Amino acid sequence: MSLQPRDIVIVDAVRTASGKGRNGGGLAEVHPVDLLAQTFIKLAERTPELDPGEVDDVLIGCVSQVGEQSATPGRMAWLGAGFPAHVPATTIDRKCGSSQQAVHFAAQGIAAGSYDIAIAGGVESMSRVVMGSARMGADPYGAMVAERYAPGLVSQGVAADLVAARWKLDREDLDRYAAESHRRAGVALESGSFARETIAIDTRFGVFDRDETVRAGSTVEKLATLRSVFGTDALAERFPEVGWHTTAGNSSQITDGASALLLMSAERAESLGLTPRARLHTMSVVGDDPLLMLTAPIPATHRVLARSGLALDAIDHIEINEAFASVPLAWMAEFGDADPARVNPRGGAIALGHPLGASGARLMTTMLHALEDDGGRYGLQLMCEAGGMANATIIERL
Repeated sequence: MSLQPRDIVIVDAVRTASGKGRNGGGLAEVHPVDLLAQTFIKLAERTPELDPGEVDDVLIGCVSQVGEQSATPGRMAWLGAGFPAHVPATTIDRKCGSSQQAVHFAAQGIAAGSYDIAIAGGVESMSRVVMGSARMGADPYGAMVAERYAPGLVSQGVAADLVAARWKLDREDLDRYAAESHRRAGVALESGSFARETIAIDTRFGVFDRDETVRAGSTVEKLATLRSVFGTDALAERFPEVGWHTTAGNSSQITDGASALLLMSAERAESLGLTPRARLHTMSVVGDDPLLMLTAPIPATHRVLARSGLALDAIDHIEINEAFASVPLAWMAEFGDADPARVNPRGGAIALGHPLGASGARLMTTMLHALEDDGGRYGLQLMCEAGGMANATIIERL
């Protein structure tokens, strides 16, 4: 294909290995700003033709913007990396899709001519900044939302069980999907498929460069021994149709991680002598029912495909964030013509974890490398997000 000057291209994409988001995890001793700073350094080292001072903006997804992640972590990480102070940064929160939205904002800035070069990514240290801590025990919804959705919105875990009930998914369906996610990730890990995308992070215990969350030996039988974690008597009375099948084993793992993509206009990439690896083809973001919360990837798919002019069978690789097993399973039930082998072929967040603000760019990094390895052309990425939203992105490998 022939690129146009303002086409938005991906020059490089990297991620850290997935660290367990708890004390003793491989990245738990690394401050999130330092984790992201090392990610920036490794990204820059891979593109020596780029002067970091030429970057127009740094856009970083981060969900829990409190404590160690409260001072615009992208800005602090850029400074910590030793890069020029005149380059600005901002922090984006679209919940689980924060760094995918960072990619969208960066691409939109390039398309508009406001940027020539941008870095988009994300960071989340869930071992050090506990999920939900930004609420500080307060009500984030207010009286008007409470009145509209009385008797109240529910947590994402409860929403996962509501989705399972709506699409008639039973416990074995969820556990079978979870075991397959670990199996696929284990194959990719042991075969070296993640090697090109994964950067090494220095910790006080040594170098961390291998995903530690993958349990390739997971089986449906083992997963079946785990208890359901979200059902209560009150919820069972409110939602009598729900079977309460969601467990820690068929949900995404709490994880530490960072990720980053180098984006620029095709014109600037050519002037720097860089070979683009993909272009941003089509982007979309939608809202859906905030009670079910996790269903927005379905309308997001319809919208992004309509805007792209592509049919689903033209998509070679599909990444749907595995916040819970019911999310990709409901999506596949809705799009019955989708090939399951193309959906999260290297595993997903159930095996590789979900470092909230970093996951969007992590998925895109994995999708780009997989398209290159497999010779695919188009990749579709979908992210369910708290509040009932979803980002959708189609990239085209060059």
